[in-house]
Amino acid sequence: MTVNLEVSEGVGTIRLDRPPMNALDVATQDRLRELAEEATRRDDVRAVVLYGGEKVFAAGADIKEMQAMDHAAMVVRSRALQDSFTAVARIPKPVVAAVTGYALGGGCELALCADFRIAGDNAKLGQPEILLGLIPGAGGTQRLARLVGPSRAKDMIFTGRHVRAEEALSIGLVDRVVPAAEVYEQAHAWAAKLARGPATALRAAKESIDAGLETDLDTGLTIERNWFAGLFATEDRERGMRSFVDEGPGKAKFL
Repeated sequence: MTVNLEVSEGVGTIRLDRPPMNALDVATQDRLRELAEEATRRDDVRAVVLYGGEKVFAAGADIKEMQAMDHAAMVVRSRALQDSFTAVARIPKPVVAAVTGYALGGGCELALCADFRIAGDNAKLGQPEILLGLIPGAGGTQRLARLVGPSRAKDMIFTGRHVRAEEALSIGLVDRVVPAAEVYEQAHAWAAKLARGPATALRAAKESIDAGLETDLDTGLTIERNWFAGLFATEDRERGMRSFVDEGPGKAKFL
């Protein structure tokens, strides 16, 4: 398989495995969607790491495969392409991208689907589709602009340039830069810590933030209010408040 799901300590690692550059061909895109949906369903997966290996995250789409497609074929395929990435973005659990080496084109767009991005000091991110006479088609024009702002997104997309790790950190494209050899370890540790947290509350927080960003403030506040009140019906809320009263803050253990 070109993508695999491995589970350890409540963390599901979605691992790209298509040497040498993890090019995201149609089969890989479809497999990403399948595993994102599986990670969503599985109770033993409480957080997710997206990982491409020690040397490269993903260098983009399979250009030879795309070159063979005409307009009619891409009209059909572009929806499936976006749906695959959206399935990752909508995993209702904390998701961290562990980025080493190149994360270009579809690889950068996949990293944008995560809630948090840890990059190696050797990482290079970018949306070089303009150099092919194209634009990003797996969410890059939308998620990148929402993350770093429209001007910085336009700079990256208009020029197709690569952004090195430190610049990516400075503009908010990644959230932490670490030595390349430590990327997966730190990403897994981040995910494992959250995997021990209250699953329903984490889902509520993620969906409230993501859905709220797509609407006006009043609607966002309604989304938050409904989730907030709904959590009072959960065992995690009972467990968390009981622990706070009996033992003090930060000591609750969630199932």
